[in-house]
Amino acid sequence: MTVIHGFPPLARSNARVLVLGSMPSRESLARQQYYAHPRNAFWPIMARMFGLQATSYRERAQELTRHGVAVWDVLQACTRSSSLDSDIDDDSIVTNDFQGFFQNHEEVRQIFFNGAKAESVYLKQVIPGLRTMYAGLSHSRLPSTSPANAGMSFEQKLEAWRALTN
Repeated sequence: MTVIHGFPPLARSNARVLVLGSMPSRESLARQQYYAHPRNAFWPIMARMFGLQATSYRERAQELTRHGVAVWDVLQACTRSSSLDSDIDDDSIVTNDFQGFFQNHEEVRQIFFNGAKAESVYLKQVIPGLRTMYAGLSHSRLPSTSPANAGMSFEQKLEAWRALTN
């Protein structure tokens, strides 16, 4: 297994909401785009909720960040044998610099996790190292938008993800 590295955040200084995944999939890494797998529901959900019109990744990302939504991953690096979170070698995990992120994005008030792995690593490995003001940010887990989460329909996922706009 080789070490894989994530992406920088998609964020503007006015971000109010931070969506955290675990680590980009093989497809996302190959395309250098968050949520690039064609069956991942993330971008279709964001398009429905925020009225995103762009077809190119770059333009969609710009539209989403204009709405105050930042996108990042909990993991900066890890080893993983497939795109599944369950295949991440927990001993290899390196987390991103959240202290620095929150210092540069002081308007973030809510964190939403795209699935269980992102939440569990954040709670265990990130929160203990954060200043109290950042560790106390409101956070909740949403159902994974991954095609591996086949137990929920698109409409069910969309309904749960509407929490971003409340």
